[in-house]
Amino acid sequence: MLLSGVAAAQRGWWRDGISSERNGVPDWEVDEDFKGDLFTFVRIRYESYGGRGRGRGGGGWRTDYRDSDLNFSLRLQQLTTLKVNPEPKVLELTDEELFDYPFIYIIEPGSLMFNEAEVAALRRYCLNGGFLMVDDFWGDSQYDNLRQELQRVFPDRTPQEVPLSHEIFHCVYDLKEKPQVPAINAARRGYDGSIGTWEQTWDGSDNSIPHYRAIYDDEDRIMVFICHNTDLGDGWEREGEDQWYFEEFSVKKAYPMGINIVTYAMTH
Repeated sequence: MLLSGVAAAQRGWWRDGISSERNGVPDWEVDEDFKGDLFTFVRIRYESYGGRGRGRGGGGWRTDYRDSDLNFSLRLQQLTTLKVNPEPKVLELTDEELFDYPFIYIIEPGSLMFNEAEVAALRRYCLNGGFLMVDDFWGDSQYDNLRQELQRVFPDRTPQEVPLSHEIFHCVYDLKEKPQVPAINAARRGYDGSIGTWEQTWDGSDNSIPHYRAIYDDEDRIMVFICHNTDLGDGWEREGEDQWYFEEFSVKKAYPMGINIVTYAMTH
């Protein structure tokens, strides 16, 4: 994979928490006759924030927004045969538009709490063929919060560790390990050539091992894909800020894993 860096972001204006600026990310034309046939990256906005890890759960739905979504959409357009919408969207789980999009993304769920309407909407969305990717949270406490919230959505289903042999790790890029991507300020190089790939958390958890877990439907299709102890979104967002981070984490890990996830979601 040969990628070029995107210029560092310059923040745009916001309306209802949503920016309209592209922050230097190239735009591209779409066929007006097939505007409804594009893949659109959809980030979920949630307001009910402050769960069991209150105050220690991360930055909420805006984390890595909007550069992460723009950069990832650009790379999908460049590196796959998918026709991609250059404009990612932000929706709430209760928006009527939700069912127009087969892929949704939730970030920083360490203190997320769904309200009852969101629980019902997410259950219906996933059981009707939708795919949820959850990303960027670290440690046992943050995972326990998400696990309990997902238990409300799927009382009869439990997240299971996805083996490296599963096709989601091989459907486009043949990954030899489960990738772990730290935030750019946590990535480190040792004098001996070692690379630090994990982040520390307040609860003292061992975060050195990335976990990819899934909730399946009755046909063994992944409905919810949980990326724990890793931050793929930072690998997308920060690609233009540091050449070493870009080459080590964006190119080798964050983009290949993200492209595999979307490819799986769109073909199942």
